[in-house]
Amino acid sequence: MAAHASVSSKILSTHLRLVLACLCLTLVAGCSSTKSNVDPTAGWSAERLYSQARSEMSSGNWSEARKNLEALEARYPFGIYAQQSLIDQAYINWKDEEPEQAQATIDRFMQQYPNHPGTDYMLYLKGMISFTPPSAILSGFTRQDPSERDPKGLRQSYEAFNELIRRYPDSRYTPDARLRAAWLVNTIAENEVHIAEYYYKRGAYVAATNRAQTVVTDFEGAPIAEKALYLMMLSYDKLNLPKLRDDAKRVLDSNFPNSKYYEQGLDEPSSAWNPINWF
Repeated sequence: MAAHASVSSKILSTHLRLVLACLCLTLVAGCSSTKSNVDPTAGWSAERLYSQARSEMSSGNWSEARKNLEALEARYPFGIYAQQSLIDQAYINWKDEEPEQAQATIDRFMQQYPNHPGTDYMLYLKGMISFTPPSAILSGFTRQDPSERDPKGLRQSYEAFNELIRRYPDSRYTPDARLRAAWLVNTIAENEVHIAEYYYKRGAYVAATNRAQTVVTDFEGAPIAEKALYLMMLSYDKLNLPKLRDDAKRVLDSNFPNSKYYEQGLDEPSSAWNPINWF
């Protein structure tokens, strides 16, 4: 009987030690979890949060910089640091290849602070977002002509740069915006000609003439207007409209004497240049 009691006591003691051990592990895990959930920036001033964010930006640590700026904006929604936070968040999102987030941040900034001194920069950044999307990096290797890409982003970029030029002619960002806007005009016009040529080669001659006419009327001075006029001449000929064909030829010969397209046709010679690298 005594032996049985001794064994029971030992079993109870072992169970007690296991329970205590499990309890200790639970407490340690709980403490660790609590520590990991503690925000290291709790209690920081707006100035300190912004300083830390700028430091992370300098190191290219976009994720940490974004966290500090978002915390700053949430805790101190009023004042110059909150305003600057939005400007920097837009830049970070652009650099971190998050164009949609960058665009949303810019729109929010311009809605909240329409007369902010940094508006010219935000317009410039808005133009840059769609001027050099992440996919443009690959064009340096693929040699894809930017005018062959979806023109929506090109048009958005042009509109932003054009608004900057119109509203802030003396801005430090305007000279570069003018260069980019001029390139975009030519590129958008080239896109229209690509589409017109696509229609022509598939026998949609009316659609081809409409697209080519848009280039001639809306993009005056664009070099690609030469090809647009040649396409119009060919399309009118296919439509059996000799008067319109001759009118297009007359305008082509007047503006581009001895046009190269008479000899080479529509197919352009291959080229290794890539205008995206001009900037």
